[in-house]
Amino acid sequence: MPRPTAAQLAYGSCTVIFSTLAMLLLSQTSSGLGIALITVSALALGLLVAMTVPLPRTAPPAAAPAARPEPRRVPVQREPVSAGVDPVREPTAS
Repeated sequence: MPRPTAAQLAYGSCTVIFSTLAMLLLSQTSSGLGIALITVSALALGLLVAMTVPLPRTAPPAAAPAARPEPRRVPVQREPVSAGVDPVREPTAS
């Protein structure tokens, strides 16, 4: 289990303290059972707050360098060779 950060400890502690005070003042309880119930519920609320505080994000791993795309090859257009024609061209007289 990862260790809690300073922010998680601070948020959790403040939640426990303030929620305990608020519930005790609002309920105006004086019985030991009521105080114990409020204390336990404040601790649970503080733990919930501390665990839901977003953790600092680590940097994503460096991506591999992008591969260079291959040059696009264009097919060479060739003239069809007829069956009766010699494919060798003769030089023209100038």
